[in-house]
Amino acid sequence: MKSIDLFYQGEGLGEIEHLEVEPDATFAVIKARLAEKHGVAAHAFLFIEDEEDPLADNERVGDRAGAIGLKLHLSRCRHIEVTVTFNGENVDRRFPPSATVARVKRWAAEREFEMSEEEAGEHVLQIVGTHDRPAPGTHIGALAPRNTCAQAFDLVADERVNGALEIDE
Repeated sequence: MKSIDLFYQGEGLGEIEHLEVEPDATFAVIKARLAEKHGVAAHAFLFIEDEEDPLADNERVGDRAGAIGLKLHLSRCRHIEVTVTFNGENVDRRFPPSATVARVKRWAAEREFEMSEEEAGEHVLQIVGTHDRPAPGTHIGALAPRNTCAQAFDLVADERVNGALEIDE
C-alpha cells in the first residue's frame, strides 16, 4: 500500500508541515496525531484547503486524496472572522481557517472593492499593524492570533522595485 503525502498548516505553525500516512487511515487518527504533536485541543477541526466544512472523523484519507496528496489545516476555530480594509472602507466575511490568503484577497479586491483582475494583481494583503505580507498559499487560520478566531488585513499596493539601485557615496 502506497503512503499518501499530507501537507498541513495550523494555528501557531509557522511553516507548512509534512506527514506520510496510509490511505486507510481515518481523519480522526490524523487529527489526534497532529493535535498531540502540536499541542492543539483534541476537539479541533481538520479541513481540506479551501473547503468550507471540516472533515468527518470517519472519512478515510485515501477517499479524499488526489495524485499529489492532500493539503490540510488543523484549527480549533470553525471559522475565521476576516476584515479587509482598503481606502478607509472595511469589508467583513467568515472563512474556513483553511482558506488561502489568495482566496481572501480575490474576494476582497475583485468582489467587494470591485477591482479588475489586473488591478487586484497589483495589490496584496498585509496584516494590520505590521509589514507582514503573507504568501498567497498561506492558510488564514495559521495567521490568526492563538486565542482568537479573527484576522484583519489591509489591502495595499504591491511595492515593486524596477531596475538597480545606485547609491552615491
